[in-house]
Amino acid sequence: MTVLTACDRLVSFLRRGKHWIDYQYFLINGYKPWSRGYEQYRWKHIEKSLAMGNFPDKVGGKRFGYRIDERIVEYPWFFERLPDLPGLLFDAGSVLNHAILLDHPKLTTKKLFISTLSPEKTAFWHKGISYIYEDIRKTHLRPGIFDWVVCLSTLEHVGMDNTYLYTNEADKNEFTPETAFQFLGVLRALLKDSGTLYLSVPYGKYANHGWFRVSNAEMLDGLKSHFKPSKYIETIYQYADDRWQPSSREKAKDATCFDIHAQKKNDPDYAAFSRAVACMELTK
Repeated sequence: MTVLTACDRLVSFLRRGKHWIDYQYFLINGYKPWSRGYEQYRWKHIEKSLAMGNFPDKVGGKRFGYRIDERIVEYPWFFERLPDLPGLLFDAGSVLNHAILLDHPKLTTKKLFISTLSPEKTAFWHKGISYIYEDIRKTHLRPGIFDWVVCLSTLEHVGMDNTYLYTNEADKNEFTPETAFQFLGVLRALLKDSGTLYLSVPYGKYANHGWFRVSNAEMLDGLKSHFKPSKYIETIYQYADDRWQPSSREKAKDATCFDIHAQKKNDPDYAAFSRAVACMELTK
């Protein structure tokens, strides 16, 4: 038992050492998104952002989320809005399947169900997480059971080519973007009366990247109209001037995305992915 414990500690130390080296390499190499050390840098700042609290007053500060993708605003926005109450939470898209997030106090009081197309490399069954692998458009879950549903940067992939990154199932190479409304309808149906959906999508100038799309103002209105919320709160965040900051539909209407899988070389502003994101809180 003592030998095993010592080995475990050594492995843990070596892993931490590699993470530290990768992180330092990222800084020295010029903060280039998706280069070596980006994931360590990204998660370090996501964790810091969640820990400091009072997100609305912090976002927009000097170099907030510097060269980090939209997760740096989506996660703090979601946790600021999510009530600190027990209940059932459904994650449509597996955006919460990370140890740093699952240890958040607002999740430890909830029963969490995570749904995605295929199993991922990491799972947290020991934390009591329930995993569901299916196309949510054809879910087997019964309606009206969840207090909250979270769907961050997932809707833009619905009806697109999901074989590119997320699954090997050939029938998921599609172009049926209209099924996003079917997907949204299922999420609404899963909610209890007065339940809340936390939804985000890349926002700006409409674009079809094959495996995802960017929504414009007309599309946001379409999502809202289809959901028919009793209460609706929308917040736009934009990456500009080396930081993520609050914005508006008008200011961010021409925002674009950097697609590392298509472009390979960083743009001059070193945006990591979306340059604007729409975060929507829709109450049934």
